[in-house]
Amino acid sequence: MAFLEISGISKSYGEGANRTDVLEDINLKVEEGEFIAIVGFSGTGKTTLISLLAGLIEPDTGGIVFKGREIDGPSPDRGVVFQSYSLMPWLSVAGNVALAVDSVFRKKSSAERKAICDKYIGMVGLAHARDRKPAELSGGMRQRVAVARALAMQPELLLLDEPLSALDALTRAKLQDEFAAICEEEKKTIVLITNDVDEAILLADRIVPLKPGTNATLGPEFNVPFKRPRDRGELNHDEDFIRLRADVTAYLMEAGAQRGADTERDIVLPNIVPITQRPKGGDKLPDAYERAAETAKQDRYLEFSRLKKVYPTPKGPLTVVDGFDLKMRKGEFITLIGHSGCGKSTVLSMVAGLNPITDGAIVLDGTHVTQAGPDRAVVFQAPSLMPWLTAYENVELGVDKVYPDASRAEKRDVIEYYLSKVGLSDAMEKAAGDLSNGMKQRVGIARAFALSPKLLLLDEPFGMLDSLTRWELQDVLMDVWKRTQVTAVCVTHDVDEAILLADRVVMMSNGPNARIGNIMEVDLPRPRSRRELLAHPDYYAYREELLDFLEAYEGGADPSPEQLKSIQEKRATRMARQKAAIQAAE
Repeated sequence: MAFLEISGISKSYGEGANRTDVLEDINLKVEEGEFIAIVGFSGTGKTTLISLLAGLIEPDTGGIVFKGREIDGPSPDRGVVFQSYSLMPWLSVAGNVALAVDSVFRKKSSAERKAICDKYIGMVGLAHARDRKPAELSGGMRQRVAVARALAMQPELLLLDEPLSALDALTRAKLQDEFAAICEEEKKTIVLITNDVDEAILLADRIVPLKPGTNATLGPEFNVPFKRPRDRGELNHDEDFIRLRADVTAYLMEAGAQRGADTERDIVLPNIVPITQRPKGGDKLPDAYERAAETAKQDRYLEFSRLKKVYPTPKGPLTVVDGFDLKMRKGEFITLIGHSGCGKSTVLSMVAGLNPITDGAIVLDGTHVTQAGPDRAVVFQAPSLMPWLTAYENVELGVDKVYPDASRAEKRDVIEYYLSKVGLSDAMEKAAGDLSNGMKQRVGIARAFALSPKLLLLDEPFGMLDSLTRWELQDVLMDVWKRTQVTAVCVTHDVDEAILLADRVVMMSNGPNARIGNIMEVDLPRPRSRRELLAHPDYYAYREELLDFLEAYEGGADPSPEQLKSIQEKRATRMARQKAAIQAAE
């Protein structure tokens, strides 16, 4: 008999016309000591499944047998870690863990219970913070407390409901590695719900996709053949890892596409010029001068010169960015990546004109940036929509300002064209407050492109979304961008996103006094999609350089120029070797 067996589980909410079918005919067997990762899109019933396994809700049909007995309610032998930390804000780290330990191990002495608490607080690396309250902890530290609390109950089955999804990509990667080490030490039977394919491969023995849509059910299983412990960097070289990652990703993308995309309407953009693109008045310059000026502007369309930002603090001036120098070509797409606190968003806010420059200069198309303006469109991590307005009206706000002389029909065509291109043809008249986070961000992207800006600025635009929704919107962004070729700068924590979007990836050193640490040219064919990149032989060489760069700056380190150069040479050597192998095969 399996350690855990799910048989024919179905679950719905509501009744009659308000009934929502969530899960249908879920079947799964888990052996003792096995680590299962269930991967799926948001809204597919992953949390419902975890709640059923935890005994927090009952199925409509079917049953769950754990260790030979049917689950009929919650029990300490099944520990749960949810996406939200669920910590008591008035208790310390030790107090939050002790709350669980005291309830499960009432018969043990206070010294024994304290020893259990100390063991698991130390295991998650929080011994130094045991007396801190949750408000004094980062998001990553709070989730460590939740993991320590679940482990301290010493359950036989550990249920993890997207425990790291609320964290940025770099913090998430660090905790994944720590969690892998903890799992190896504890040897628990684990069911992990995640939307991150890399996380599933790094941690699990088997990956089981959850098909999206109403009446969600489980898809085909993927076995993970790699020995433990698994090294993230080493896996990046492994052909079996590359193949497995591509297979799981392709399946999920295909399943996502089958949910039914909005059809694009056949709208032709009107031939109207926004105020941000109109030529300046004044005397006409000689043709030779204009040609020379145009060449310079094409190559130095956006220029950061010795950019510096200093913030006043009670302890004195804090220099966040110091000596940021970069020249961008017209139509180029740059991504900025680096550890938290390296000044990426500070640079973006200065070029947007939302944050004053302390020293140096930013020049866009021959004009110094001194304040915000419609020639620069910004897409923030939070969508920043008017919730009482429709998707159409939110885009219309910007279009009215940028095309003041256009007719109503021309403006309508611009708005509907871009909303259609981001897949919102059928949701234009929905209030923004009624849209999902992914749909709201689509509106933000449509609004930014509809402004026909000289510069598109993206500040972790998909950071609040789950990995699979992020894939979809990255492809949406690439599809719309290839039509406009607008010059763009995107701040991201996500290595794969940085490579997918960019002509060059600009890697920043640690703050304070952050600067450019390395620039990586991405010579991959456009137009790009995630699916095509996964099949490209050079993709993982670029990925390795970014991962090595981030590792070199881990924990506030300041690597030498020689160390950074060796990282670049390692990637060049790998790509040359791959090219030679392809040529030999031909």
